[in-house]
Amino acid sequence: MSDFYIGLMSGTSLDGADGVLVDFSASAPRVLLAESASFSPAFKAELLALNTSGADELHRAALAANQLATTYARVVNALVEKANSLGISAAQIQAIGAHGQTVRHRPQEFAEDVLSGGASAGYTLQLNNPALLAELTGIDVVADFRTSDLAAGGQGAPLVPAFHKAVFAQPGVALAVLNIGGISNLTLLPPKGQDGTEGFDCGPGNALMDFWCFKHTGQAYDSDGAWAATGKTIPDLLARLMAAPYFEKTPPKSTGRDLFNPSWLTNQLQGFEQHAPQDVQATLTALTARACARDLVQHAPQTNELLVCGGGAFNTELMRQLAEALPGVGVASTASKGLPPLQVEAAAFAWLARAWHRNEPGNLPAVTGATGLRVLGALYRAPLKQP
Repeated sequence: MSDFYIGLMSGTSLDGADGVLVDFSASAPRVLLAESASFSPAFKAELLALNTSGADELHRAALAANQLATTYARVVNALVEKANSLGISAAQIQAIGAHGQTVRHRPQEFAEDVLSGGASAGYTLQLNNPALLAELTGIDVVADFRTSDLAAGGQGAPLVPAFHKAVFAQPGVALAVLNIGGISNLTLLPPKGQDGTEGFDCGPGNALMDFWCFKHTGQAYDSDGAWAATGKTIPDLLARLMAAPYFEKTPPKSTGRDLFNPSWLTNQLQGFEQHAPQDVQATLTALTARACARDLVQHAPQTNELLVCGGGAFNTELMRQLAEALPGVGVASTASKGLPPLQVEAAAFAWLARAWHRNEPGNLPAVTGATGLRVLGALYRAPLKQP
């Protein structure tokens, strides 16, 4: 029986949508095909704007969700077209796992419940229109992965550690997986077969670096970290940035652009206006590297190997700083384990869609803080076949 799923991911870097077709029929999942679609500058700007309150934001968010669904559909239909050449039809694909675009993540923002006098759970908001996606692709869609975990007292994030555990854990080796998208998150994996998997958001990943790079160079990101490498870290600024209370929180913890955003950075830069932009970029790169390395040393000092995925895996300067801050730890891209860095998160949501179909939990309570295991997601059916 076929066991094909498509996973879709658009992360906090806001660069576009990634999709993969995954075959789960073997002992280890195998990515057969990958496809992506970039966001236009105008759409990226709108998604970024929707991270904060603004005029007519409900209307704008609904339109953005529709645009995102159509972008997802282009990625899916391109994957299906390629799959046809492999002898795989759309009918053989069990479901699409579509995460949506996170524009607010406030899991600990409680509101008074006027009916019971108690407190309701915090919230997380991912723009998406999974019903439209199912209509445009003719394939079932599993979406809304975070809210069941929140309802159970968790933070709804990070969700990828369960996938990391299933794919990367090895006997006799203590591994960590670091995803560096707009935000960085870390999964700590004990040797396969042992309990104790942990995971949490470390803090900013590429989001602040990308913002600063675009502002001063017009480039969407610092390719290879080459611009940062021309600058010098500003020690006092780095100390100020690292003093943010989030870094001292104990897991479970998660964050996003609600905290680490341009306004936060602008406030932190007060008094440092005389420094060259490339020195600030070098400091932001050091912030990401130091925060991630410190978390690894603090929470899993026995780690033998660090696998890096997400766009940050291509930042040569960032990878160099990670290796320098973690002597004795092998730092490598997830490509070394057969899964390219830009395919990991999309594959994770294919895995989560499959877990929903199999009525299996997709969260790790020790990671999210939920009171127990939960099946994550909701199903949106493809159009019925006409007789």
